[in-house]
Amino acid sequence: MALDGRKVAGNAALDQNRDEGWLKEEARKLLAEAERVDAEEDERYGKERRGDELPKGLRRREERGKRLEAALDRIEEKKRQAAVKQERKIEKRRTEEEETGRKKRGRKPKDPETAALEAAKKTKANVTDPESRILKTRRGWVQGYNGQAAAECDNQVIVAQDVTQEENDVRQLGPLLKRCEQQAGGRPSEILADAGYWSEENAKLESAETELFIATRKDWKQRQAMRDAPPPRGRIPNGLSARERMERKLLTKRGRETYKQRGSTIEPVFGQMVMRGLVSILFT
Repeated sequence: MALDGRKVAGNAALDQNRDEGWLKEEARKLLAEAERVDAEEDERYGKERRGDELPKGLRRREERGKRLEAALDRIEEKKRQAAVKQERKIEKRRTEEEETGRKKRGRKPKDPETAALEAAKKTKANVTDPESRILKTRRGWVQGYNGQAAAECDNQVIVAQDVTQEENDVRQLGPLLKRCEQQAGGRPSEILADAGYWSEENAKLESAETELFIATRKDWKQRQAMRDAPPPRGRIPNGLSARERMERKLLTKRGRETYKQRGSTIEPVFGQMVMRGLVSILFT
């Protein structure tokens, strides 16, 4: 099974990202407009009545209000995460000082409220699609999502798929393995993935049932190593790190033969999607 991810545009533009101040002011304007419309309808139809149906313009404002609320929720969550992280940092410093009996040198950590405010200043949310994220691609930036897929190597059949807001692939290996189990009835015998999925933590996902072949270097460096480096000989030395063990395995004859199937399996899958015009994601 080969894995990979591709950044896919959402139903939103990069220039529709706004900060907390703008969002709050826009929400205030929208609320004032809704109250004005309510007052006009009360005068026209009487209180507790609004006419035959919700006017089209008001429906649009209601939908926009929901998007603004979702965008503000995203910024609030960022503030909450920043505050929690800062509280942990403060607690860690306090514990270390109590254990050593000495005050630590350097500037004291900011208080959680300040950290939250600074996080809000750095965070923007998209008013068209608040769930989408600004993601970096080889060609620049895209407002969208990170699409993930796992395909079996014989026929390029997609066995598992997912869509995430995270820019990096490193935390997607575990979820894709679970989806393979759910959708295919079991874990694959081998997983092939590029360096975007490598981490010491992911290496622990290897089991007797599933062997991992994950590059530890960028594509061109990995290809160069597999082309030029001699295959390792003898027993696996003791004391190798997880990274060193993986690098050694990929340089073996079996490792080279297995890993080279990755590119010819999963990359054409995404290429075929693009050829068919599947270049964006729309959530409704």
